[in-house]
Amino acid sequence: MSLFQAALLLLLLAVPLIAHAGPEVSLWSVHPASLAIVVIYAVGTRTAARVRTGAMWRPVLTHLTRADVEEPESPDAPATASLFLTFAGLAAVLAVSGYLLAQAGGRIADATGLTETAVGALLTAVATSLPELVTTLAAVRRGAVQLAVGGIIGGNSFDVLFVVLSDVAYREGSIYHAIGPGELFWLAVGQAMTAVLLIGLIVRERKGPASIGLESVLLLAIYAGAVALQAAFIG
Repeated sequence: MSLFQAALLLLLLAVPLIAHAGPEVSLWSVHPASLAIVVIYAVGTRTAARVRTGAMWRPVLTHLTRADVEEPESPDAPATASLFLTFAGLAAVLAVSGYLLAQAGGRIADATGLTETAVGALLTAVATSLPELVTTLAAVRRGAVQLAVGGIIGGNSFDVLFVVLSDVAYREGSIYHAIGPGELFWLAVGQAMTAVLLIGLIVRERKGPASIGLESVLLLAIYAGAVALQAAFIG
């Protein structure tokens, strides 16, 4: 399942690059690539459900395979309705916080002279990813490793849909032709990191529980190198 999600993310990230390289066309100021992203995501999500329930092949279980063993629920766990209300309330707080972060990021760019690309990629992106980091670590601590990995990849795939909403909101034509080298650079970095993750999911290392895999080292190196290039050359 995680393999399919990673491949889907690579495909979704490729669409803005293709749109940018292609002709600048739009219908009501919306590029056809935005429709393609929505269709690919919808079809991919439906296909992912089929892969999960009726896969044509399954990975071989070995003595190194670790199954998800979640902690038993506490007898004092809140009711489902209460959980949904809490979830909705926290989602609303995140939405308001996201708006305020965007406003603060724009002012930081104006005050410091940094480009909006640098602020968005390095400050705003990190801040908005912190809730996902917390939920991922919580899932791992509960023993739901597959949930943690799937949440990361699936969340990134969903984030690509924000490009579609941005294209709809941008009324001066195709947003894919309004982006600059910085945005294209981070699109390519995202593809490179996803490709490394996909390779890591396929070629799994035999390593001890206290070690870190080569793919994790490569992911950290790619991101650190991208940040250095952003600061030194792209701005």
